Amino acid sequence: MKYFVLLAADGEVPSWGGLTAEEQAGLMEKFGAFDQACAARPGVEIVSAEALEEASTATTLRTRGGELTVTDGPFAEAAEQIGGYYVLEAPDLDTVIELCRVLPAYDMEIRPVLDVS
Repeated sequence: MKYFVLLAADGEVPSWGGLTAEEQAGLMEKFGAFDQACAARPGVEIVSAEALEEASTATTLRTRGGELTVTDGPFAEAAEQIGGYYVLEAPDLDTVIELCRVLPAYDMEIRPVLDVS
């Protein structure tokens, strides 16, 4: 089954731009450790993963009453913003949760990916 893992900025991790080069390198080591942990686990594959630019760079599209509006900025005005994501192929949710413990201390949301086939 595929699982979407949303990494919410903040949590216990300061914004990327607020980190020193050494702190950024330390975080990258944790992401590398996560990649290695996934590769070592039978039945687990990282299907996709990306870090995202800060929320201020977002463009939001909304359709209301059949009209599409385009605005600058994130969809939600909230302290927590999306920092990145993973899509994992994994045998079960417990495996994904266990692997996510290797990642930096972001707030995370995990959802099964809907199979529409």
